[in-house]
Amino acid sequence: MLQEITTINLSLPYKMGSVNCCLIKTSSGFILIDTGSSNQQTEIERELDDAGCQPGALHLIVLTHGDFDHSGNAAYLRKIFGAKIAMHAEDLGMVEHGDMFGNRKKANNIFTRKLVPILFGFGKSHRFLPDFYLDEGADLSEYGFEAEVLYLPGHSKGSIGILTAAGDLFCGDLLESTEQPVLNSIMDDPLAANASVEKIKGLEINTVYPGHGKPFAMKLFIKNNP
Repeated sequence: MLQEITTINLSLPYKMGSVNCCLIKTSSGFILIDTGSSNQQTEIERELDDAGCQPGALHLIVLTHGDFDHSGNAAYLRKIFGAKIAMHAEDLGMVEHGDMFGNRKKANNIFTRKLVPILFGFGKSHRFLPDFYLDEGADLSEYGFEAEVLYLPGHSKGSIGILTAAGDLFCGDLLESTEQPVLNSIMDDPLAANASVEKIKGLEINTVYPGHGKPFAMKLFIKNNP
């Protein structure tokens, strides 16, 4: 079954770097993993068009977690393309209320919770309810995508990964590779993150597509992080 992967790299606000979205072309249409932040609305729509993804052809948007830089364009793309949105239930408050810290241990104060939506453009027009939820073992084959969901908490309570039958892992913000493959520097629950890392080390994974940085071979990460 055809599963062509296109990585879409989008800039973050305030020169904070960039984030990856991954467009999967299947035999029946397209699936998008993460959507970037809302300041890149026009850019991601152009990238989808350049890839041949037209309204009606994008069947599913999977969010690896609820942070603004991964979910910021989900509501807009659902409206334009008619795609369904799926994510883990634990991060619902992030996208429903624009509250990036509602279910996190760190920075969970009223000042930060009010300031983040203002600074990063996750206002009411970008908030939404997902169409359905994903948890460990969920099968995406009905969308033409031979892949399953892995529950990988640590960065957030509702963080997930997507592992394809071919051994490609879309890991969200569990790992990053802006310089070399490492555990993401921002972790809300380090113990859960380490458990998630040990979990994926035991799986048959060839290439990892992180939320930030370039794709890398899983064996390289294991070599550097025994």
